[in-house]
Amino acid sequence: MDDADVIVVGAGLAGLAAAITLQTAGLQVLLLEQADEVGGRVRTDEVDGFLLDRGFQVLLPAYPELQRLLDPAALDLRAFSRGVLVQGRDERWDLSTAYRDKATVASLARFAGKRPLDALAVGAFSVRDAVVDAARLRGATPRETGLELSRWHVSQRTTEEIFQPFLAGVFLDPDLTTSSKMFHLLWRCFVRGGAAVPANGMRALPHALADLLADDALRLSTTVESIESGAVRTTGSASPLKARAVLVATDGTDASGLLPSVSAPDWRGVTTWYFAAPDAPLHRPTLLLDGADGSLMNTVVMSEVAGTYAPPGRALIAASVPNTTFNTDVARTLLSRLYQTSTSDWELLKEYRIPRALPRMTANHLLTTPAKVAPGRYVCGDHRDTSSIQGALFSGRRVATAIAQDLTRH
Repeated sequence: MDDADVIVVGAGLAGLAAAITLQTAGLQVLLLEQADEVGGRVRTDEVDGFLLDRGFQVLLPAYPELQRLLDPAALDLRAFSRGVLVQGRDERWDLSTAYRDKATVASLARFAGKRPLDALAVGAFSVRDAVVDAARLRGATPRETGLELSRWHVSQRTTEEIFQPFLAGVFLDPDLTTSSKMFHLLWRCFVRGGAAVPANGMRALPHALADLLADDALRLSTTVESIESGAVRTTGSASPLKARAVLVATDGTDASGLLPSVSAPDWRGVTTWYFAAPDAPLHRPTLLLDGADGSLMNTVVMSEVAGTYAPPGRALIAASVPNTTFNTDVARTLLSRLYQTSTSDWELLKEYRIPRALPRMTANHLLTTPAKVAPGRYVCGDHRDTSSIQGALFSGRRVATAIAQDLTRH
C-alpha cells in the first residue's frame, strides 16, 4: 500500500491507538515508524536473559483507554503490591496494604498514630478520587500538586518523605508543580486498579495494539522527512505518499519539527539503572522510596513483580531518579542503604539516561488541545492531552475520531 486515506506518522501508543480507531471507522490507514519496532518510548530490551524496560514504567490496569482497546488480561499482567515502603528521615515506613503480617500492620498503625491528620487526609482524597466521576476531577480548579496536598492538610514532612519520591517516579517532578488535575486522575487509577507490568515487558502493550492492525497498515524503519499538502515525503523515496489527511503522532519535539505550528513541550528526564544480583534484596513486589535525603530514588525488585523479567536464580533490581545527571556510583551507594545490604556484587546491566521521558504538565496545562493544526494536518500524543499512557491512548483515539468525522463530511 503506497497511498491511504490517512497517513499516521509515529507508531508509539498514540499513533497505534489512532490507527486502530481509523481502521475501525473503515478508513485505509498507513502507519509509518522510523524505528525498527513499535512502541515509541514504551520499549523493552533483552539483555542476558533479563527484560529491561527503557526507563522504569508501569501500567495501570484501571486506565479507561486500556480497557477500551484491549482486555488487560491478554497482557498477562503481574501486579505490584498495593502501597509502598518508605525510607523516611528517622524511620522506615511499611505502608503496603497488600500484607497482613504483624510488622506491616504495626507500621501502618504507627504511621496513623504518629501522623493521624495525614492518614485521614490521604484516606479522604483516595476515597473521593475513587468514587467520583472522572469528569469532576478534570473540571476541578487547577493547582500545583504540592499546593493541592497542602489544601488537603497533608503535612510538609509527609509530602517530602512520601509524596515527593513517589510522584518523582510517576511524573518525574521533584518540585510537585504538576497539575493537580493530573495527580487526582492518576491517583484514581492507582486506587482502583493498582500497578502492574506485562509478563513479557512493557513492549507487550504496543505489540498487542499493533496486532490489531491490518497486515499492510504498518511500515517500520521509515523516516518521514516532511509533510506537504496531502502528502508525506520519506527518506529514500522517489515520490511522496499521498493521503487525504496526515496525523503526526510522534513525540512533541519531533512533531514540532514536522508541523511548525506545534510548540515543542518542555521535557522531564529520568535515569534508570538495572542491576542483576544473585538474590533479591527484598522478597516482595513493592516499590521502595527514598524520602530520607532528597535523592528521590524509587526502586523495586522487578523479578519479584514478574519472575519473567530475570533468568532463573537471578534477581533484577530497577532504580530511578528524576534527572539525567545522577552518578551511578552514588546510585549504588543509595541502593545499599535502602535495601540494607551490600551491592558490591551487583552487576550493572544497563543504564538509561532519558532526557525526553515525559512532557512537563504545569498547573494550567490544558488537558485537551485542538486535533487539527492545518487543513488536512492533525497532531496527537501525550503532549496534547496528559503525560501518561492513558493520555497517549486517549489522544490517539480522540484525534482519530475527529479525522474520521472530517473525512466523512467531505
